[in-house]
Amino acid sequence: MKFVPSRLFRPSVVSSIAAAGLMTTAIQASAIDLPRTVIWSAYPTGTSGYSQAVAVGSVLQNNYGVNLRVIPGRNDVSRLSPLRAGRTQFAAGGSEGVYAQEGMLDFGTQGWGPQPLRIVLWNISDGCSFTLATAKDAGIETIDDIEGKRVTFVQGAPSLNNATAALLSYANLSWDDVEQVTVSGYTGSVEAVIEGRADAVGGSCNSAPFLRIESSPRGLRFATFPHDNEEGVARVRSHLPWYVPHVATDGPTIDPDEGIEVFTSPYPMLTTMADQEEELVYNMTKAMVKHYEDYKDNAPGAIGWALDRQGLENAFVPFHEGAVRYFEEIGVWTEAAEERRQENIHRQEVLMQAWEDYTAEASTDEDEFRQGWMEYRAEVLRENDMVLIAERW
Repeated sequence: MKFVPSRLFRPSVVSSIAAAGLMTTAIQASAIDLPRTVIWSAYPTGTSGYSQAVAVGSVLQNNYGVNLRVIPGRNDVSRLSPLRAGRTQFAAGGSEGVYAQEGMLDFGTQGWGPQPLRIVLWNISDGCSFTLATAKDAGIETIDDIEGKRVTFVQGAPSLNNATAALLSYANLSWDDVEQVTVSGYTGSVEAVIEGRADAVGGSCNSAPFLRIESSPRGLRFATFPHDNEEGVARVRSHLPWYVPHVATDGPTIDPDEGIEVFTSPYPMLTTMADQEEELVYNMTKAMVKHYEDYKDNAPGAIGWALDRQGLENAFVPFHEGAVRYFEEIGVWTEAAEERRQENIHRQEVLMQAWEDYTAEASTDEDEFRQGWMEYRAEVLRENDMVLIAERW
């Protein structure tokens, strides 16, 4: 499968609600039918992803009496474990959705493996999904200046750490070229910079905790990634093909008229399992598209849920059939989008079959298991002429 890059971005559950009175009237009039309670997992409180989930929840409560419970997860596994177990219906996360599909990092261990995830909607904000925020006094202006500096490494968050590694590769650097500062969570990584124990932390451009760095004595500066360095851009995208060059215009210290050159990917990416009820996904998709104007200004980066930012033809994870049904209904689903969806589904099938074949005779030693799986996974992907995403570089 050949990845088709997206364009350069710039601003441009269980049962149906059976309520009485006005709520019933409202639901019937809108033809949106959601359970009384819907549950999402998301990044921790204070992050832009969590804030956006709360904003969506407020709209659902006001219009349909639906309670959107948002369960914060401090790392990749804690956001996707309840989704896989059926304790949540949706997960508003980031690249962990791709890594779980791929059976990589924390998802390439015994008990996990490639997961049949599906996209509902995603967010391409005016900020960015992930970049490196630095202390202004650290003297880092472009990513080339980060060599030898102290960079946070978040325990249990392989998607964050892998993204950092990919961005370092822009400057032909790796974790070996910086001082790794291990922290226990995303909030801890911000604290490390404020307290002078680290110089750089990865996160979304408009992440609310970055405001704390900006207001601290150290100050805030984002490292930039000039897009005219074609080799640097290619290195990043060879590792993370769902990342695209992007001009971010939203975030602390960023001039909205000038913007900064970075990369972005969908964040949050609202995912669910392939076997999630079509009606639930259809109605959630419809509600979020229909009420976009009602929540887009109510949380940092929420504007990125716009319909015209969905990248239907360039997704790396297949869209759920419930979402596709709605996109077809409103006339935005294309043959190219369906072709890409089928390619993505086929990739998942290949990976899941490879996992089944590998685990039938795999070692029970965790290190041997992981190494053997990644080698076998790479072999199978090459045999099927599919893009290979490395776990380490």
